[in-house]
Amino acid sequence: MIKITDKSKCTGCYACNNICPVKCITMTPDEEGFWYPRVNEDKCINCELCVKVCPEINHFINSDSTSDPICLAAWNKDEIIRLNSSSGGIFSALSECIINEGGTVFGAAFNKELEVIHKYIDKIGDIEKLRGSKYVQSNIGDTYVRAKNQLDGGRKVFCTGTPCQIAGLYNFLGKDYPNLFTCDLVCHGVPSPKLFQLYIDYIKSKGNLKISNYFFRNKKVGWKKFNIQILSENKKSILQDIQKDPYMRSFLDNLNLRPSCYECLYTKRRRVADITLGDFWGVANKYPDLDDDKGTSLLLINTYKGEMFIKSIDTVIEKHGCELEHAVKGNPNLIKPSFLPLNRSSFFEDLKERGFEYVKKKYLSPRTKLDNLILLIKNGKILIALKNKLIKLLK
Repeated sequence: MIKITDKSKCTGCYACNNICPVKCITMTPDEEGFWYPRVNEDKCINCELCVKVCPEINHFINSDSTSDPICLAAWNKDEIIRLNSSSGGIFSALSECIINEGGTVFGAAFNKELEVIHKYIDKIGDIEKLRGSKYVQSNIGDTYVRAKNQLDGGRKVFCTGTPCQIAGLYNFLGKDYPNLFTCDLVCHGVPSPKLFQLYIDYIKSKGNLKISNYFFRNKKVGWKKFNIQILSENKKSILQDIQKDPYMRSFLDNLNLRPSCYECLYTKRRRVADITLGDFWGVANKYPDLDDDKGTSLLLINTYKGEMFIKSIDTVIEKHGCELEHAVKGNPNLIKPSFLPLNRSSFFEDLKERGFEYVKKKYLSPRTKLDNLILLIKNGKILIALKNKLIKLLK
């Protein structure tokens, strides 16, 4: 049976929960709000399937992918879809293609309680529910089981998720399906669902709001300087600068990430999925013509199946070849995990003992340039940068 003795070795992907033939594994949140498997040993039949599908114990490598993927800057030609997407709207184009062919799409969405869950859709009008970034770990639930049922029924299936979630899916399926298409994300790390709910409760109490929807990325002031958008039940819209939003501060400072994210096995050039999507941060530095501040997607084509998938939407997207090395500069999580802050443990301890408002004031207030420098020094990042520059000079 699966036993988690080191929390950095569990991604919370739910593969063990989905595969268990006697349903003796439940996913239970810890004090930080991250899910871990709990085994009912009285029901366990010691089949070891949970161990076999774990993407941490059995690191999945996609034999069809390459460490030298095709790198593209891309966006959806439909201006409305592009502006309502986090980056360039490529996910929407791919989803529409699959649904038009009678297939289903799996991805992350908010439920009525503003919890992020994985769900599937098969209608064009529902694509907007999965569109856009969700900076919270999604609850996979029984996604893998549902996806397998769809695949075995002969339907085309498009699955999106973090690299570890896609690795969990492949390990769960245990074989190749020609009707399966996958997309992983350039993942910074997955934040605590518990922290997000405490943050939402804080917003509700301070503003006396009944929140109907929440958007992590609003482009009213542009793609590169996006805002948080909160919609209330009376249709009032509130925009919040990400640098001033406490939850986004905790995310950008790596404080709220799952322990496994700091040691991620899947931040590599050789990707897990058929394609990889993200924001092409820094695209204007080398390719200024490819940035109009409406959103430019970084699109990596990792497999032949992924290449054919992208060709199927050629008429509805704009795409341009770019250097992978330049993409990595703006998206370092393509090849390395986010760094572990020295104050992460104290952050979660204070959250547990003193609540959200306390950690907001202590850890998440807008910072000055001096604060940023002190933080870099504390976390050793500035020393690493100086060391790397010195090595280059000595070569």
